[in-house]
Amino acid sequence: MIHLPKSRDAWPSAHFNTTLKHELEAADAGQLPLQKGLALSSYVSEEPFSVIIIDATDDAATIRVKASILYAGIIAGCSCADDPTPLDTQTEYCELQLEIDKLSAETKVKLLAT
Repeated sequence: MIHLPKSRDAWPSAHFNTTLKHELEAADAGQLPLQKGLALSSYVSEEPFSVIIIDATDDAATIRVKASILYAGIIAGCSCADDPTPLDTQTEYCELQLEIDKLSAETKVKLLAT
């Protein structure tokens, strides 16, 4: 679970999407289910990822956000000493559902089927 206090505090202002985008992009990619979202590669690259906010709604206790993530996956060779295959990256895409608790800013993240 990650914490997004700046995003929680920005809700429901006009700056919410920008704040959430920056806060998510500053988070450790390991806190997001990006590995499960891979479709074209073997594992998630350490390159920065990009967030696009698709939709955001709320109820009394939770802010719900649908976001798309563009990130790089690595296609690697067999890692043998004589393997000439260089590490190669492939652009990956997934959609996430975020549920931000309005009191604690604790955020549940779920991978959506794309």
